[in-house]
Amino acid sequence: MGLGKTIVIIPTFKEEENLRRLLPQILELPIDILIVDDASKDGTPDLVRVFQKSNYRLAILERPQKMGLGSAYRDGFTWALDHGYSTIIQMDADGSHRVSDLKEMLGLSNSQANVELVIGSRWIKGGAVRNWPKHRELLSRSANLYSRVLLGLTIKDSTAGFRIYSSDLLKKMNLQGITSEGYAFQIEMTREAHRIGAQIVEVPIIFVEREFGVSKMSGVIVREALLRVTTWGLARLIGR
Repeated sequence: MGLGKTIVIIPTFKEEENLRRLLPQILELPIDILIVDDASKDGTPDLVRVFQKSNYRLAILERPQKMGLGSAYRDGFTWALDHGYSTIIQMDADGSHRVSDLKEMLGLSNSQANVELVIGSRWIKGGAVRNWPKHRELLSRSANLYSRVLLGLTIKDSTAGFRIYSSDLLKKMNLQGITSEGYAFQIEMTREAHRIGAQIVEVPIIFVEREFGVSKMSGVIVREALLRVTTWGLARLIGR
């Protein structure tokens, strides 16, 4: 990807306590931050504005209601591209994505100009999860295996939400055609990047389950991913 103007996009919904710990760590890095907040009522936007008083590298995009993860990233990508960023990171607000791993991912993206997408992967050698119940790990591993088989992907962690995109890749992708909202959004982005022949690299990370707040995972999100991957997979088989 090479060196350039870099921003990390962090969607939030009631993440005040987690942001209080995460923002100081990210602000130690030479990158900008965009918070995309879905009308949090716990003080998340107020906290960001407090940090903004002493940090010009922090911006917030406030949305009128809870509109979904995929929508938050689409709006964030559009904002970042409009503001001329060349390297665009996506990262969770809940502390599950470690800044120490982000440094490793940035090191790789900055040193390899041909890499267009870096994925922080839990399911390659060196990657792991902490404090997850077994059923959650089984669900994630199964979802990734199902996606690889049906969609013909080689990526081991296509549901990963810790990523670094080059702006050139995002401009080539049909972002408005990507409509998933839950973790199916990550799969759909991987599928689109793979379709256009992007150079993708997975980097091992340690994913840590959140300590504060409530997980956004739900049965609706799982069903969305299952239905969409099955539909895409059938279309791929029929199209052969």
